[in-house]
Amino acid sequence: TALVVRFLTKRFIGDYEANTGALYSRKFTIDGEQISLQVQDTPFVSLEDDTDSICCQEQINRSIYWADGFVFVYSITDYESYRVIRPLHQHIRKIHPNANIPLLLIANKGDLLRARQVSSKEGLQLASELGGTYYEVSARENCEGVHEAFQQLCQEVSRIIGSCNGEKRRGLHLVRPKSPNMQDLKRRLKQALTSKGKSATTL
Repeated sequence: TALVVRFLTKRFIGDYEANTGALYSRKFTIDGEQISLQVQDTPFVSLEDDTDSICCQEQINRSIYWADGFVFVYSITDYESYRVIRPLHQHIRKIHPNANIPLLLIANKGDLLRARQVSSKEGLQLASELGGTYYEVSARENCEGVHEAFQQLCQEVSRIIGSCNGEKRRGLHLVRPKSPNMQDLKRRLKQALTSKGKSATTL
């Protein structure tokens, strides 16, 4: 959620509501062309007990069906979050076995180097294995890095969609969900700011 908020609003707020899988919509200009972008902030994915299988909510599966690109995020301070990426990617490939869908691997919390559990080398190796682009960023401290990463993915998605001449991927008949058009994100930001203000007042 922190990365999505950073990308869409350029702001960082440390405390967020629990992620319930919100969908946000924005218009961006990529290479001189305006595109309408929908970002599905999916709920947390976890590994099943002592296995390399993931536990996926149905909402995540629905998102996988209509997505034109994927952002895989893990924390450099949490090795378990890194372990989830490979089986999640395998799950996506089962749904899209032949599709050429761009992906971005983001290692977050790059400002917490002393607590690092996942090396940059491991991140680069995984990105190479998955066929994606790797970025190590800090949602807290590096707005430019977050924006650059997402823009890279948007450019790749735009290029692939353009090369398909607008044709949809075969076999996928799921309708894209409607977006609240940033209103929910603005509400969540306002709540977080209000909560911070109250906390500061009580101190």
